Amino acid sequence: MHFLPEKLDEYVVSHSEEEPELLQQLTRETYQKILQPIMLSGPYQGRVLSMISKLIRPKTILELGTFTGYATLCLAEGLLSDGTIDTIDVNEELIDFQRKYFDRSNYGSQITQHLGSALDIIPELNTTYDLVFIDADKPNYVNYFHLIIDKLNPGGIIISDNVLWHGKVVEPLNDKDKSTKAVLEFNTLLKQDNRIETVLLPIRDGLTISRKK
Repeated sequence: MHFLPEKLDEYVVSHSEEEPELLQQLTRETYQKILQPIMLSGPYQGRVLSMISKLIRPKTILELGTFTGYATLCLAEGLLSDGTIDTIDVNEELIDFQRKYFDRSNYGSQITQHLGSALDIIPELNTTYDLVFIDADKPNYVNYFHLIIDKLNPGGIIISDNVLWHGKVVEPLNDKDKSTKAVLEFNTLLKQDNRIETVLLPIRDGLTISRKK
C-alpha cells in the first residue's frame, strides 16, 4: 500500500538506503515458495525499521508476527552485541525457513523463535524489552498492547504495523469487518493511553511509534 504518488514514492525509495543482499535473497525465496508474500515488510519499510533500531540500540527486542523473518533481521541490525530477539509466530511451516536466514545472518545466535499464540507466550517471557514490533493478527492488537506494556522498559519503543489498514481507517466501517474495527480501536488506545506518547507515520500501510514514558 502506497499513499504517496508513484513518482514521489519512487524518489523516496531511490534516495534511501539500499536493501542488503541477504534480504534480497530472502524476498526472492519468499515470493517463490511462501503463500501471501505481500506480508513481507519490504525493502523501504525494512530500512525504516533498521534505522529506528539503530537509533534505539536495543538490548532486547520482541517481535509479534515473524512470517519469513525479514523484519526480524532488519530490527536485528540495531541490536547490541549481547542483545536478544524473541520472535513469535503461529505458523509451524515457516520455522525452518526463518532459521535458515537467521543463521545466514550475523544475528542467528541472538534470535529465539517461539511457535504458538502470542497471547499464551508473552506472559511466559521473563524479559523486559527495549523495542517491540507488532505485526500479527489485527483483531488481537489491543490484547497484545495490554500484555506487553508492563514488559516494556521506560523509554522503550513499540512499533505497530498496518495501522492505516489499506486506508480503511477513514472509510465507513462495515460492522462485519473485524480487522478494521480492531485497528481503529487500537489506534484510539495508543492516542489516549497516558503511559505512552505516540506518532503515526504514513509509511507504507502505516507505522506507529509509541514511546513509554
